[in-house]
Amino acid sequence: MTRRQASPASIDDVLARIGEQKLVAVVRSQGWAQALQTSRALLESGQNILEVTYTTPEASRVISTLKAEVSSDVLIGAGTICSAHEARAAADSGADFLVSPGSPPPLLEAMLATELLVLPGVMTPTEIIDARAQGVAAVKLFPASLIGPSGLAILRGPFPDLAFIPTGGITMDDVDAWLDAGAHAVGLGNSLRASEETGNSSFPNRAARPRP
Repeated sequence: MTRRQASPASIDDVLARIGEQKLVAVVRSQGWAQALQTSRALLESGQNILEVTYTTPEASRVISTLKAEVSSDVLIGAGTICSAHEARAAADSGADFLVSPGSPPPLLEAMLATELLVLPGVMTPTEIIDARAQGVAAVKLFPASLIGPSGLAILRGPFPDLAFIPTGGITMDDVDAWLDAGAHAVGLGNSLRASEETGNSSFPNRAARPRP
């Protein structure tokens, strides 16, 4: 049976805001305090959409702390969701959206039950078809570096109405190529943080351009 994500206005709004910003800053740290420090630095640099991965210790604590500190203009998502328990914990912590590295049906069902925007990880047409059958509006293309912008452009042919957010192995130098290929937005982790630390990040200025 096809599942549809509830609260479509809210989900559509979150997805639209991700598309406007063009960037999801992925925070993956060895400890919750380090994750908070990294997240705050990214927010201060002007990044308004963060994804705190559940490989980070006490990720729920990080998310709830950030949500208490930021304005409604900032979106805090939960990434690397691999179980129903993590999906529920992320929703309870106040996460604005959920991201998973894969899309097995039981996990996708649990994520959809939170009534948040869900970005399941996909790599193949079959996985995309299965995710769409559950009613998702967007997917995480992962690992993006194995597919490449040309692969995304091909996938958008049979799935023109689906928002693709490639993540995994993308560098600052790759961003324009992914957006030109039709990405709704891109997920950046280590490469973004390195650029912020050296003061070389120019992505927020390029991100304002419309999606092709």
